[in-house]
Amino acid sequence: MAQFMMLLHDKLDGFSALSHDEMMSVIKEYTAWTEKMIAEGRFLGGEKLKDEPGRNLLAGTDGIETHAGPFTETNEMIGGYMSIEAADYDEAVKIAKTCPHAKYGRIELREIDPIK
Repeated sequence: MAQFMMLLHDKLDGFSALSHDEMMSVIKEYTAWTEKMIAEGRFLGGEKLKDEPGRNLLAGTDGIETHAGPFTETNEMIGGYMSIEAADYDEAVKIAKTCPHAKYGRIELREIDPIK
């Protein structure tokens, strides 16, 4: 089985308009999906990332430079990640489409290329 990383992209204002009850409902969706993936032996791990800018490190003329904000676009950030197992990209796409995040943001799906 191949391993895939789901990078969960969020709008910067993401879930800010949701009430507490609405947010709890969204959390329950993610929890139920994760539990289903665990039961099926598909879920390898994942975490939500803090709602803060983070840092970008890149080579500059004076060495390694650090910049605030890991934004791929000015209106979004990576809000979390999940790793799953699937036979191939087609199956991974089918699994990713069932993730609640597909309704709330954007999922970048990448196959993991094991180092070992």
